[in-house]
Formats: sequence, structure tokens, C-alpha cells
Amino acid sequence: MKTLFVRGVLMLGLVLVGCDTAPVVIKQQFYSFGTIVEVSLWGVKPQQAQSVFLQLQEDMDYMHETWHAWHEGPLARINQLLPLGATFSVAPSVLPLIENCKLLYRKSHGLFNPAIGGLINLWGFAQDEPPLGPPPADEALRPYLETPPSMDDIELDGIRMRSKNPLVQLNFGGYAKGYAVDILIQRMQESGVRNGIVNAGGDLRAIGMKGDRPWRIAIRDPRGEGILASLAVQGDESVFTSGNYERFFTFDGQRFHHIIDPRTGYPAQGSVSVTVIHNNAAEADAAATAIFVAGPRQWPEIAAAMGVTQVMVVDDAMHVYMTPSMAERVHFEIEPLPAVTIQTLP
Repeated sequence: MKTLFVRGVLMLGLVLVGCDTAPVVIKQQFYSFGTIVEVSLWGVKPQQAQSVFLQLQEDMDYMHETWHAWHEGPLARINQLLPLGATFSVAPSVLPLIENCKLLYRKSHGLFNPAIGGLINLWGFAQDEPPLGPPPADEALRPYLETPPSMDDIELDGIRMRSKNPLVQLNFGGYAKGYAVDILIQRMQESGVRNGIVNAGGDLRAIGMKGDRPWRIAIRDPRGEGILASLAVQGDESVFTSGNYERFFTFDGQRFHHIIDPRTGYPAQGSVSVTVIHNNAAEADAAATAIFVAGPRQWPEIAAAMGVTQVMVVDDAMHVYMTPSMAERVHFEIEPLPAVTIQTLP
């Protein structure tokens, strides 16, 4: 049962592919951020690898506890104070996330919005166990549409903050994992690691190469556990996917997923999967969320606004949209091949 559980988690978004079992690759897995984190190192000695793995797990556990929206910790305390409207001090460990997310909120035209933690809670996704439904009543959603909470409602003055909107509740689910991956990569580099991958439940950042070859990455087929496409990464790149298959519930025959559109209060419609390649994992994480919310029609505008140029969007009819630079890298692994539209960014 444990093997099946690990396999299922690792297939959430992206997985490493290839049959090379050369001993120069050393891997370690640990559980954090509600998923399996797999670290792969190339070209290091086993003793150094174990030291790096121990440090990374300690860092990841600390970040998970600090940035968790509904477990007791600094972020949960912030969410308790925000509805009061008074000014209070922010934990230094959380402040950079708030500052960065305020900027990304504006760049995304409000589609990446960690201030809608209350909406996420209404839908039942702010808990460890998957929700069973039903969806929230219109009366419960109405306040979030009449006075929408946003990152612009948060006022910062050094380490002091307050919210102008009592509905603001922070949930960094579309950002914290990417931010954490960036920190782990930095730790690896500081420890002398030049080639490796941090794969957090399928979302990853890779540095260097696997010997004389690039790292091979697979993008999950959003219809199941198969592979939609593969690509090679080398140098320093992050590959993040948002999909409607990650967390969801079915009620009265209708499926409701966890990526909420702040404009409607309901799960975003039109897309089933969005993959972004970028040089920064945190920004790739946020961009994948915002582009998913934007949907198949608006995505080029949001991708351009957020500064990402390598994007693949799969709509609910399995039609694939890609930027030209993404299309040059993607190799589809399914038959028949999907219909593809190449779109340049404005």
C-alpha cells in the first residue's frame, strides 16, 4: 500500500522519466507540503548527499509549518488577526511571501490572489482531508463577490500590516511550494551541488545536467495517470503544472476542483491543465495558477503580463495551446496526437 501511495502522489503534475539507473544519481524522498518531495543529485558523494538531504528536509518541514494556512503557526495567527482590521506585526518568515504575492497579484491582473483563503475554506479545500461536498450556497459566496478580498487590501509598513477588508484570509497554496523549491535549490548550490532536481509532488526545478545529458521531464496526462508529453531541461529551469485533477470532489454528478476563480467564487472553467517553464519556481507556480484561471481565451494576455514565455494550456476538450518557444521543446507521448494551436504572446 505504501508503494502505491507514493506512486500516486508523484504523478500529480510532472514526473521524472527515463530508464537510466546509473549510480551517479542519488535520490531521497520525504513528505512535506502535503506531498512527496523527491530530491535527485548527480555527481556528489553519498556522504555529502545525505548531509544535503537532511538539511533540505529540515528546511522543508520548517517552511511547511510556518506557511500552513489552517494548521497552528505564524500564517494561521495572521489569518486570525486580519478580520479585526487592527495593525499587527508580521512574522519575518511570512513577510516575504506577502510582499511577493502583492506584486504577483497585480502582474496577474488579480487572477493570482492568495487573499481568497476564505473562499477556499468555504469550498472545503482548506483541510487535510478531501472535501465531499456539497458546494457552498450562493448566500455564502455572495459577500466574496460583493466585496472581493484582494492582496491590495493588505497594507504593509515594514513588519506591520493590516487589512482593509475583513474577508481577507491568506492561503499560499499557489505559491509557497514554488517558493520553497527555490530555497531548497539555493541550499543545494550553497552546499556545492551543481546538478540536481527538487521535485515537489511533480512541480520541480532542475539545475545542471544528468551527466552529459539533460534531465528528462514528463507532463502528466490530465485525463489519468499516463504521460501527455515530455521535454528536456538543463541549466536552471522550473517546470510547474496546475491541473483540475489534483484536488476535487464530485457532487450530484458534477466535479468541483480546488483552483478557485476569484471573479466568480467557483472553480475556474475551461482549462484542465497548465504547464509553465520559467527560471524561478515561485513565479512559475503563481503563473501556472493565474493562467489556469484565465482560461483558454485569456491566457496569452496573463502569460505576457507575468513575464512567462513558455506555456502549454490544455482545455477541457483536450485541445492544446502553446507559445512558440514551448512548442519547440514539447514531445507528445500520446496517440492520437492532440490538436495544437500555437499562439504568440501580445
